[in-house]
Amino acid sequence: MNIDMGSMLPYLSWFWEGTKVTLTISFITVVLGCIIGFVATLARRSRFKLLNWISSAYTQVIRGTPILLQIYLWTGGLPQIGIKIPDMMGISRSGLYITVVLALAINSGAYISEIFRSGLNSVDKGQAEAARSLGLNAKQTMRFVILPQAIKTILPALGNEFIMMIKESSMVSVVGLGDVMYQQKILQGATYKIFEPLIMIGIIYFLLTSILTFGLGILERRLNRDAKN
Repeated sequence: MNIDMGSMLPYLSWFWEGTKVTLTISFITVVLGCIIGFVATLARRSRFKLLNWISSAYTQVIRGTPILLQIYLWTGGLPQIGIKIPDMMGISRSGLYITVVLALAINSGAYISEIFRSGLNSVDKGQAEAARSLGLNAKQTMRFVILPQAIKTILPALGNEFIMMIKESSMVSVVGLGDVMYQQKILQGATYKIFEPLIMIGIIYFLLTSILTFGLGILERRLNRDAKN
């Protein structure tokens, strides 16, 4: 077997462009997922049974089906029934980009909802009771008492979700978005090499996840140190 990694050097800019797309999609997905997950968590904790049911059904359905299936439903299934996001401001394939990000965000939101729920449940119920006895309403109790304590549990888990999303975002290559995984398909056609582009992709994903894991470890140590102090 003749492996020539040097043949990939002229195409480093291609890998870099794909890496930027991967990071952008992952970041936007987790941010939107946090919003969706927080709303789903509040609905799960609501006194209204309908909201509880909707939130519970949402998390169970999303977590119980493959992310690739969800991407196909959003990009291929919904347009067949007339639901399609058009390209924005004349930018080619921007509609597809938004559609995929929404699909990933809704998927991520279901998992982040469980992260928020676990974090909020980790705060002793006596804290809320004490806050209410001091005259704080439910919104103030959540903002000033519950969330500041729960955030120490939530942040590391959100970091892990971001790391997972970087790897799972590789699924978007199947619908033609130019992420880092899609770039290796182009390179295989341009260079007639299969092994070398895959090795480069593996190195990029490993570096991204390793750097983020290292940063997450520093964050966890600081949070633990602050908790002890």
